[in-house]
Amino acid sequence: IDRDHLQDFTFLEFYWAYRDYEDVMRLVEKMYRCIIKATTGSLTTTWQGSKISWGKKWPRLDYYELFKGGTGLALASASTDDLKARAASFNLEGAHGTDVGRGRLIDLLFKKTVRPTLMQPGFLINTPVEVEPLAKRMPADPGRVERFQIVACGTEPGKGFSELNDPVDQRGRFEEQMKLRESGDSEAQPLDEDFIEAMEYGMPPMGGFGFSERLFAILMDKPVRETVMFPSLRRKENHT
Repeated sequence: IDRDHLQDFTFLEFYWAYRDYEDVMRLVEKMYRCIIKATTGSLTTTWQGSKISWGKKWPRLDYYELFKGGTGLALASASTDDLKARAASFNLEGAHGTDVGRGRLIDLLFKKTVRPTLMQPGFLINTPVEVEPLAKRMPADPGRVERFQIVACGTEPGKGFSELNDPVDQRGRFEEQMKLRESGDSEAQPLDEDFIEAMEYGMPPMGGFGFSERLFAILMDKPVRETVMFPSLRRKENHT
């Protein structure tokens, strides 16, 4: 639990059949502007003293380029040992031990070195497949997936992707995740046989998106705990 995270929170998702992540990005950019304008009365907000401009066209930000700029490592050629060494140099919590997979290391390093610097809204794209086990691969580059994250104010107020609908690919990724889970990585995805079986019956191509109260925490410049409708509270002590 910290400024951006709670154990219990409200989460909204939608799925759009026969559309991909490009379609979802276009929709979400318009949707966020509508939400922000209706909530604050303006498309310019303030976050920790900085002006955030939501009305400008959101740029596309390449994960690999930003990662290299933040860590000095080229993801296409960096080994898992290289990632572990760089994580150790930052003394990253959760990055130690043989049970931490490549995807987890990449994610931790990105959140440490890059994400805090991304203040104005944009779409983070071209994500490594190791980081996102549920998104469809890019046809031109199977090592990356069709995922986007909205980045602003040094955090992530929304994420979406083209849903993976290939049961063979999905099983292979789940099995890789299970190996990590069995070696002790609690962040790895469990194998979901019911989900794979449903996919085998038939799943149309689709894009999906999800977000939570974190967006409103950013707009209000408050910790997310202060923006949830029903926060967890301590039991009132009786001193009588």
